[in-house]
Amino acid sequence: MKTKRVFIGIFGRRNKGKSSLINALCNQPIAIVSPKAGTTTDPVKKTMEIFGIGPTVLIDTAGIDDEGDLGRQRIEKTLQVIPTIDVAIVVLSDNEFITEEQTLCKKFQQANIPFLFVHNKEDIAPMMPHTQTLLQAYNVPIVRTNSKTKENIDNLINKIVEITPPSAYQTHSLIGDLINKNDKVVLVMPIDEEAPEGRLILPQIQTIRDILDNEAICISLQPQQLSCYLQTETPKLVITDSQAFGEVNKIVPQDIPLTSFSIILARSKGYFDEYLHGTQHIMNLKENDHVLLLESCSHPIHCQDIGHYKIPNLLQKVTGKHLHFDFVSSLSPLPENLHQYSFAIQCGACMVTDKQVQNRIKTIVNAHIPVSNYGMTLAFLNGIFNRSIELFV
Repeated sequence: MKTKRVFIGIFGRRNKGKSSLINALCNQPIAIVSPKAGTTTDPVKKTMEIFGIGPTVLIDTAGIDDEGDLGRQRIEKTLQVIPTIDVAIVVLSDNEFITEEQTLCKKFQQANIPFLFVHNKEDIAPMMPHTQTLLQAYNVPIVRTNSKTKENIDNLINKIVEITPPSAYQTHSLIGDLINKNDKVVLVMPIDEEAPEGRLILPQIQTIRDILDNEAICISLQPQQLSCYLQTETPKLVITDSQAFGEVNKIVPQDIPLTSFSIILARSKGYFDEYLHGTQHIMNLKENDHVLLLESCSHPIHCQDIGHYKIPNLLQKVTGKHLHFDFVSSLSPLPENLHQYSFAIQCGACMVTDKQVQNRIKTIVNAHIPVSNYGMTLAFLNGIFNRSIELFV
């Protein structure tokens, strides 16, 4: 099953050839190219296929040396791209490698993002020995390119493949270690106001495919059909939408393992132990504490929304505390003052890469904020936390 995309950011000063480079990589005029510095104002994305790593998203960013109030905002947008990428390309020319480039490299190292250098416009100003010495100190690939031709682009692509970590493009089974061939796995999928029109949500699709890939048997049904099914069959495992935990727990016998889509996704994305530990802090919440809810997609909000309404309401009901909630959607930056939060809850993160959610959770953990997952939080609030995780501990 191939569901991952590799995100590659292209960074550098203005007018160093970043946009020309992304056009050469794609072999299409994706980004606007102009001799005027600062043509690229916001990150520009292009999806393409790179043999060896599969689907990739190239992100052309604004120059890191932009000027003025708007320039500072553009630089901020550029820096916000860093936590979202798997690989970085630093474009320079004219042997210019000073504070801005060095700061970028430091940020990549801190975020554990592999990167390489492209010294562009070699036909105009070839790389000098002192520049090469500075770049070699980072022990990363260096590629030289021409300002007017696509010379050495194949070499650049090969270097990108070389430094891209396999975890960025290789998929792993969600529950393959929990099931065997021909095991029956029941998926409980409510079709209610939150269900998208005419389709299933991504975690459900991914789980169905994972079950089939492991040659097990997938039974998909709604909560009201579950009791009837269990009268005649005993599945190996039941996986439910987290918001149906309370209802499903009452139906599924205790000797049948029960968990949720959100929990198995959290297990596959990383920081699972932090979620396990963080969830225990729910009952430590105090009156007027602030809670940060992290959703990795953007969608219309309505009264049945699990993140904006169901979890906040249930959290306050069970804890008996009045709490304040803030929300961050998609890959929007986290609030600057994280220390105001006593607790954070991350969704299943089906719409983002492992690296993207890991960088976000790493920031939360480094701020010493207990963090949970939507599924674990709902299991805890329904009094079945231990049951929902016993498969994994």
